[in-house]
Amino acid sequence: PWSVRALPPFHSRRHLPGKLARLRELDGQHTALVRGQGSEFDSLREYVPGDDVRSIDWRATARRDSVVVRTWRPERDRRILLVLDTSRTSAGRVGDVPRLDHAMDAALLLAALAGRAGDRVDLLAYDRRVRAQVRSHGRGSRVPQIVQAMAPLEAELVESDPAGLVATILSGHSRTRQLVVLLTDLNAAALEEGLLPRLPALTSRHLLMVAAVGDPRVTGMAAERGSTRSVYEAAAAERTLGLRSRIAAALRRHGVEFVDADPDLMAPALADAYIGLKAQGRL
Repeated sequence: PWSVRALPPFHSRRHLPGKLARLRELDGQHTALVRGQGSEFDSLREYVPGDDVRSIDWRATARRDSVVVRTWRPERDRRILLVLDTSRTSAGRVGDVPRLDHAMDAALLLAALAGRAGDRVDLLAYDRRVRAQVRSHGRGSRVPQIVQAMAPLEAELVESDPAGLVATILSGHSRTRQLVVLLTDLNAAALEEGLLPRLPALTSRHLLMVAAVGDPRVTGMAAERGSTRSVYEAAAAERTLGLRSRIAAALRRHGVEFVDADPDLMAPALADAYIGLKAQGRL
């Protein structure tokens, strides 16, 4: 007898060169001028019109004949925790692919990008218990280990346990502030009753980003008006989109970063959100 392990396909790999180029620009010629939570001192240079006056180094300026500004670059060795929701809602198909597969593809692109940026990437797959876990030890890419951990994952037909998930994240080995990226479905009932009440405990310790795959068929249904049936379908689609918008607004009120994109755009959108946090000095 033989056994075969089917690895995630990682279709979003094609976006990696472009995202790495953006990171190199961020870490090089486009160095940040204002210090953020996730930036460290890089160098001094002469002031040019348009620079933020808050970046002026007055002591260095006093020793020279010109105005000097400080520049900052994104810190390395930050911690990223990728959390895959493997509960019932992740089994729903968008197109012909389960939501979980879209989430894994986006997680792999972010893991590869963050690893190249010098950050440490961990993985947690959870529904009512831990289904897979990868912990980083030191710098270096963990993509091969994450791919192997994802291979046996399937959506479990059980309701998620938000309390257990938050407790597992908070009891993790990392005591420092980290970026927690939760890839899940925007199920209004599950999030409003389960996750939202527990967000303060999580966001007080970590920076949280929620990423959800949208269904382009729902958007298409909302625009249809050709028949009685299509009008009913449009009403159902509008209700779904309205609930999704309500959840997104509630997440943002709690200080949660939110990424909502169609399947083909989810992976690059999540990578762009990560780069954006780097550019703002928040990571």
